[in-house]
Amino acid sequence: MNIKLSKSLFSLIGISFLAVTTLFGKSTPTGLQVDFMENPIGIDNATPHLSWKITSAEKNISQSAYELRFASSTTDLLEPSKLLYSKKVNSNKSVQIIYDGPSLNSMQRVYWQVRIWDNKSKASDWSAPVFWEMGILDPTLWKASFITMEKEIKNTSSLPAQYFRKDFSSKKEISSAKVYATSLGVYNLYLNGNKVSKNLFAPGFTSYHKRLQYQVYDVTNALNEKNTIAAIVGDGWYRGYLGFKGKRENYGNKTALFIQLVITYKDGSTKVIVTDNSWKVANGPIVYSDIYNGERYDARLEMKSWNIYGFDDKNWQSATVYPQTLANLVATEGVPVQKTEELNPVKIFKTPKGEMVVDFGQNLVGWIKLMVDGKKGDSVIIEHAEVLDKDGNFYTKNLRSAKATDTYILNGQGQETFEPHFTFHGFRYAKLINYPGVLSSDKITAMVIHSNMPETGYFTCSDSLINKLQQNIKWSQRDNFLDIPTDCPQRDERLGWTGDAQAFCSTAAYNYDVASFYAKWLKDLSADQASDGRVPNVIPNILGPGGSTGWGDAAVIMPWEVYQAYGDQQILVSQYPSMKKWVDFMVEQAGKDYLWNNPNDKHYGDWLAFHSDKPDYPGATTDKDLIATSFFYNSTMLLIKSATVLGKKDDVQKYMDIATKVKIAFNKEYVSPNGRLSSNTQTAYAIAISFDLLPKELFSKSAEYLAKDVEKFGHLTTGFLGTPLLCGALSKIGRDDLAFMLLNRKEYPSWLYPVTMGATTIWERWDTMKPDGSIIEGMNSFNHYAYGAIGHWLYTYVAGIGIDENNPGYKNIILNPHPGGGLTFVNASLNSVYGKIKSSWSIKEGLFIYDITIPANTTATVILPNSKATDVKTDFQFKATDFKEIEGSITTQLSSGSYHFSYPITN
Repeated sequence: MNIKLSKSLFSLIGISFLAVTTLFGKSTPTGLQVDFMENPIGIDNATPHLSWKITSAEKNISQSAYELRFASSTTDLLEPSKLLYSKKVNSNKSVQIIYDGPSLNSMQRVYWQVRIWDNKSKASDWSAPVFWEMGILDPTLWKASFITMEKEIKNTSSLPAQYFRKDFSSKKEISSAKVYATSLGVYNLYLNGNKVSKNLFAPGFTSYHKRLQYQVYDVTNALNEKNTIAAIVGDGWYRGYLGFKGKRENYGNKTALFIQLVITYKDGSTKVIVTDNSWKVANGPIVYSDIYNGERYDARLEMKSWNIYGFDDKNWQSATVYPQTLANLVATEGVPVQKTEELNPVKIFKTPKGEMVVDFGQNLVGWIKLMVDGKKGDSVIIEHAEVLDKDGNFYTKNLRSAKATDTYILNGQGQETFEPHFTFHGFRYAKLINYPGVLSSDKITAMVIHSNMPETGYFTCSDSLINKLQQNIKWSQRDNFLDIPTDCPQRDERLGWTGDAQAFCSTAAYNYDVASFYAKWLKDLSADQASDGRVPNVIPNILGPGGSTGWGDAAVIMPWEVYQAYGDQQILVSQYPSMKKWVDFMVEQAGKDYLWNNPNDKHYGDWLAFHSDKPDYPGATTDKDLIATSFFYNSTMLLIKSATVLGKKDDVQKYMDIATKVKIAFNKEYVSPNGRLSSNTQTAYAIAISFDLLPKELFSKSAEYLAKDVEKFGHLTTGFLGTPLLCGALSKIGRDDLAFMLLNRKEYPSWLYPVTMGATTIWERWDTMKPDGSIIEGMNSFNHYAYGAIGHWLYTYVAGIGIDENNPGYKNIILNPHPGGGLTFVNASLNSVYGKIKSSWSIKEGLFIYDITIPANTTATVILPNSKATDVKTDFQFKATDFKEIEGSITTQLSSGSYHFSYPITN
């Protein structure tokens, strides 16, 4: 075959050009991204970060140099004289390259390509061209105003959504058209009757007074000569119910819309359509749509063709300009919320109480799409629940004050379809009241929504219950990653609890690409952080001061974890002032003795640690000051590491002195001369061991106390802070047997106990539902991700895909699997910023078989457990001296490619 065959010919015979070039051994740059996004429109970063992956069928491929070129169009990329900028750099770096070309202007689109040279001096072809487009950097270019409905219905509960519209003409030939939009509230945007975007709940949940995101939409192909731009605005997080006390209007008492449509014509002229008092506004069929309580939609009030040119809006109000600052506008940085899946019912049935209930077989987040045919004025009510009670009846007590109820009032004009607009529910079951006729499975669908992060990690093994646990972890992550990392998606809460987020952060980064998601949320953490460095317990902050240890430490832990997972220093640059402020706050709280033990400080401690209801059964309470001082030390050490990366030598020295004193104080106060901790709990030992707080001479003794405690109980006793560290600590002290025992345990309390009870997500409590089917009332969620932090141990320890702290972002991968627990195989992979990493092992007939894949432009430190160099067989040539023996295992360093190992396994 001639490799010069055209790309079109390859496509005709069903072979991609990329596949062909890979077949012939040519390294190819693919997957180009800007700030972790593909072809982003509307970014504020004046120095975008560029990344690419390298695809190659050959082994031992790395990049030795790269060349970038930038232009204003794809055709200009081919003309050297028309390039905006180009450069060639001798470097193996292919992730987060900082753009350092000419300064960028507002709304400027830049096309770019890359080609690379590999370590064999072979140049690749240029990549396919991609682009990014800047947002509005110059605030003087904002011409629109926020507009609102002045004459609103007055009441103390949820208010009707507002419908805005404006007709306009556009007769000349269009080159491009972009809409810049945001709202106080949440909005859906329409152009000529069609929804402009699949995105939901725009502009997202941020610290609105400090950071209000705007979105940019390309509508070039959606305009006609006569047009209507329109939007619906609902209360959302801005004005709706939010928090525990039935409070509304946390950010303001008026919703408002902001639109700026910029049309560029082919003759070079422009036209700008903006929100002002020429727009019209009215209420419509959305009587209310509240995140906690649901939506009431009256189809009798529908206004046919309200968002199409020529609609008679003479009875609508003129919109009023709302005095709202534009100084807090920022481009969208997070991951858009979208519908990602539809689930059909697995069962429609009557409960013992005679109620009609639909089971979708999965606890999910979203809403019901319902088809119904009935009389005008008929009202169909949809209630939502996570579980049935032990008698098989619909259970909603754990929703507390959240009504989670949608109501649809029919217009009686034949078959009607209802989907809510500005609410979401956490549910597996839906109860229908007053449904006319017979409800069949083709009339009702569950729509799954979440921040649409790319799935990156995969883990399966020989144990079906562990596989179900992993599925449940992923479902809880998706369900709770809805623009912010919520604690739960169903009750009157749904807030960005910092403790939950930091506990799960490292697991989250294996399952999905969370780089942009966390970067956006952490900027809100910085924005809401108090001047004294105190970090609120929820972000965005609606609850007050905060400052709880293990929660506020998210300010330091999470930027470091994101940096490690993605190799992007920008997260440290952006968050470093916040990280430093939190550590300084802890220094102030601890005082001269370096112990954070002020009894007036409010800490959650090891939240929801196991407590048995059996008489004389000891609890597992860990002293809060021990935990606080431990996290003080850990965050200080992570700040030191971050300062080292950023070259802040003075800070390294300053905080190293503080960390040393904290460690000395911790051991003096909380550790006996025999290695026993003052709180003799699994959490206390797991934290001290994981954070390297113990002196070397006491490590083995403290390790023995931890092991004995686990052996004594035969189960875990940890809560939100101890659980993420427990199995890792046991493995660190050489007690994999106990770690696997905890993983495999099926009885309460354990990770697999909820699975045996039919759970499809992770529970908030170890005993969210007791073995007899009874449910704890009050604060109780069947969809919390915090205890899903065991996923990190599954990926890094059992499967063996780990990060080299000195080469973050998997530039050098640690491949170090640990068989155990009766597992006969594990298959895991991770789509890293460099490409797909694979770690797959099995045990067959006494042989340990290990298959790995190392992406191009990376290396891996491979550790083969319980092995001898003389016994290992591979599919590549090696010498025994290529391996080093370390504590009963052998290790070697490999470059990119796929490799196969097998050897007799010894215990």
